[in-house]
Amino acid sequence: MPARERVPALSADGLPGTDPATSAALAADVPTALALLGAGELAVHGRLTDASNAVLYCTVTLDGTTAPCVYKPVAGERPLWDFPDGTLAGRETAAYELSAATGWALVPPTVLRDGPAGPGMVQLWVEPDPGAPELLDLQDPAGPQRGWLPIVRAEVEGGRTALLVHRDDERLRRLAVLDAVINNADRKGGHWIPAADGRIYGIDHGVTFNTENKLRTLLWGWAEQPLTPEAVEVLGRLAADLPGALGERLRPHLTPAELEATGHRIDALLKAGRHPLPSPHWPSIPWPPL
Repeated sequence: MPARERVPALSADGLPGTDPATSAALAADVPTALALLGAGELAVHGRLTDASNAVLYCTVTLDGTTAPCVYKPVAGERPLWDFPDGTLAGRETAAYELSAATGWALVPPTVLRDGPAGPGMVQLWVEPDPGAPELLDLQDPAGPQRGWLPIVRAEVEGGRTALLVHRDDERLRRLAVLDAVINNADRKGGHWIPAADGRIYGIDHGVTFNTENKLRTLLWGWAEQPLTPEAVEVLGRLAADLPGALGERLRPHLTPAELEATGHRIDALLKAGRHPLPSPHWPSIPWPPL
């Protein structure tokens, strides 16, 4: 199942791009990537046409190093009635900052900066590993195969019913915890990227941090299961850091109410000690799911 619209790899005629191994190595070198994204020269090469807002495919160059990135200018955002405050770019940046605070590195290096179309979010492009195992599948509706967890029954070609499942994978489980904290309203199957070094990166976090429960995700396989000890430890650190340094990093991008709601979600997860259940008052599966 496709993870992301592909852009041609770098070739003799200068098309922008990168190979998966180089891309993964730079994403893992966070200080270098952040310096490059923050101070490098942005060159726009095209637009990702399947996005509902302006998403520009760029390269960024600094001191002889060039890498692909995504630039989402605030000027290209469409207003959302249920996200009236702040910007998509700001929430994407906040999602990166919170991910960084977990220590799990679940979001590619991201900065908020000025660019050719004005202020916007600039995120390192992570090229998917073409050899990575699939993380989603359609299986027999009677039940998931070993190593897979159920999401929802779906109607497929020919009027048949199949079970949509995701892998029982600790990397995805960490992403599910992050999504519960940031209240991600759009965790589609195309919104995670398997990198060549084995990491999984989540992308497209513009509709997050709402003060109302809007969690929509494909990662429901752990619903109501106990949180792992690792997740409990990470959530405890977030709770302790949110009134301090983490809160200061998030404050430029979120409203006071959104910041307060983030703290309440962390506290609720710690109190319950379990992954959340889908809300009965809000669609729990994003559409389209991929």
